[in-house]
Amino acid sequence: MGGDQPRPLRFALVAGEASGDLLGAGLVRELKQRFPDAQFAGIGGPRMLGEGFEAWHESGELAVMGLAEVIRHLPRLLRLRAGLRRRLLDWKPDVFVGIDAPDFNLGLERKLKQAGIRTVHYVSPSVWAWREGRAAKIGRSADRVLCLFPMEPPIYQRHGIDARFVGHPLAEAFEAVPDRQAARERLGLAQDVPVLAVLPGSRQGEIQRLWPTFINAARLVTLQMPGLAVAVPAADPACRDAIERGLANSQLANVALYDGQAHDVMVAADVVLLASGTAALEAMLAKRPMVVGYRISALTYRLVMALGLMRVTRYSLPNVLANEPIVPELMQHDCTPENLAEAVMSWFRDADARATLLPRYEHIHAKLRGDADAAAAEAVADLLAGR
Repeated sequence: MGGDQPRPLRFALVAGEASGDLLGAGLVRELKQRFPDAQFAGIGGPRMLGEGFEAWHESGELAVMGLAEVIRHLPRLLRLRAGLRRRLLDWKPDVFVGIDAPDFNLGLERKLKQAGIRTVHYVSPSVWAWREGRAAKIGRSADRVLCLFPMEPPIYQRHGIDARFVGHPLAEAFEAVPDRQAARERLGLAQDVPVLAVLPGSRQGEIQRLWPTFINAARLVTLQMPGLAVAVPAADPACRDAIERGLANSQLANVALYDGQAHDVMVAADVVLLASGTAALEAMLAKRPMVVGYRISALTYRLVMALGLMRVTRYSLPNVLANEPIVPELMQHDCTPENLAEAVMSWFRDADARATLLPRYEHIHAKLRGDADAAAAEAVADLLAGR
């Protein structure tokens, strides 16, 4: 009695950067609960590998940000994507999931979808920030879009695209009431000193552009608060090297540098100075007052402005989710040491403002809660089943 056994289900995933690796690991883990014999392969990082994922390439190979930076790396990325597409078409996955990295993944998804492979895009690009018409283009690539924020699915629905809000996994990573005392104990920070957390970004380009400005801003704050401790988490060894090089030539004293531990650093802080991005969401979930600064390369900025690509006046996620400016944003030309330092000092001085901020944070945190890993896996399984 023979006959070929049906092959196991195959899930292909492509995750860019550490945040995509984290989402991918949770998704693989949950899909394995539903499909124990399934195979998982593509591009991922160490967390995904820890869940039994076969990485054909490392996720760090996709870690490029900004128009100017993408242009510089474009030939390499195009070669990588073309080779990956050929390998995926030969492997024939049952579902392909592109996790973030839209510049890389959406084009790949479109080709795979045209070949009859089901496609999912996990983490909606910021259609609320860029031209909304981009949502329709995403629909040509993805059979289903998994959104981390509740304001995103209605935008896709206006264009007839299947999108689901699955919740944000970071909302599960923070307690509703973070324990500052315990965080300080873990970090070796005194309980009775004011602490400023400084996060200049997790990419080399960001650190090069922002770290000198952030150092000078922190120095100006310490001149007004001589007992201030400055805590700086480094995302990886390369970031630590860049941060240490900047500190070596600075006049900033009383700095504690940590390998990772960004969540603890934020929870331990009284105020956080950070680069715009996911870190702003993390600081909000840590329930800490923050000042958001950012500066992109001059070429990227000129291109964005000239082409009219940006359609928002709020950039950081706390302000976008609150639909009003609840934390200061100092972008591009406004991102100066003096402006950043004054905004930080405003939080230290104004206890009433800090108290008013807390319930806003708590409300947003509650809206983002949900078992994102399980919800994302359910959405992928539904697509596989034709639902």
